[in-house]
Amino acid sequence: MDLPSVNPGFAADPFPVQAEWHAREREQLDRSAAAVRRGLAALNGPQARRPEDVGPGDCTATARHEPLPPHALEARMSWSERTVIRDGVRLVCRDWGGPGRPAILLHGLAGHAGEWDAVARSLSPALRIVAVDQRGHGAAERRPQDVSRAAYVSDVVAVADQLGLRRPVLIGQSLGAHTAMLTAAAHPGHVGALVLVEAGPAVADPNTPSKIGSWLDSWPTPFASREAAVSFFGGGPLGEGWAGGLEERGGGWWPRFDRDVMVGAISENARRHFWGEWDAVACPALLVLGQTGFVPPQEVEEMLRRRPATEAVGLPGTGHDLHLERPATLCGLISGFLAESAEERGRPLSP
Repeated sequence: MDLPSVNPGFAADPFPVQAEWHAREREQLDRSAAAVRRGLAALNGPQARRPEDVGPGDCTATARHEPLPPHALEARMSWSERTVIRDGVRLVCRDWGGPGRPAILLHGLAGHAGEWDAVARSLSPALRIVAVDQRGHGAAERRPQDVSRAAYVSDVVAVADQLGLRRPVLIGQSLGAHTAMLTAAAHPGHVGALVLVEAGPAVADPNTPSKIGSWLDSWPTPFASREAAVSFFGGGPLGEGWAGGLEERGGGWWPRFDRDVMVGAISENARRHFWGEWDAVACPALLVLGQTGFVPPQEVEEMLRRRPATEAVGLPGTGHDLHLERPATLCGLISGFLAESAEERGRPLSP
């Protein structure tokens, strides 16, 4: 989860760029509908919505807050806390277990592992899900000295190594997706697939740190109650997700991070782009974008020009935190993408 923003270029159309991209997007929406159908078939069970009822419109519908698939609610699956230490820095993980292919979930700036709970519950019957409180966030080390991009990448590698996650799927949102991309680029033999939610290689805005700082300064902390925080962050699943990152202490509700650590963590992105790292990604990749999100159409077009095999899906009516707004659709897309990439490579979904 990062600083909210509106991308005017998405207002009338998910990707209003060149005609070639329009045609490609239409084709990919059709493929995405098929992916959702496959994902729902795997996730929902016999009492759920029929997969054949899903069409391209489900990938482009107006925003709605989706419930979890029925079987995920009934299963009431829980997680166990795992601690990973790298160079003296504590990382805390929610390990959902499961016998399937390993997947690591990475939150965005100022986020927390718990924001992935809805996604983790849905995917964990098929995947071994581990959601990470990254350095400076949540229950992890609050004031790490090193908040470079390289430090976050090394943390992901440490989580995979120490928890025995061989060639994990990396699923990230915003800055977490950026970390996932850099990890896949730096360690191509150790990442099985990549899912980027609302992130790309071209940031390089020198004003970003000050914008982030001003935004965090605008929070009326401490919040008087959790309900007040939910309301401040927009209510519904979006507000609940953000409020889940707070802790109650000293008569109010406070962020579980330090403002200056957050500003420092985004500073490297403000100084340069990361196209070379994107070019170095060797595994299958899925890009999922919100209508009022951060990634401009021109950046998406360049990402696909450089890596034509990348799958890209736009979800109109959603924003930067689409994993909170439409978790069921996202899970269907992820499941279908992983099934398709496994089939193309001729290997089963299990590790």
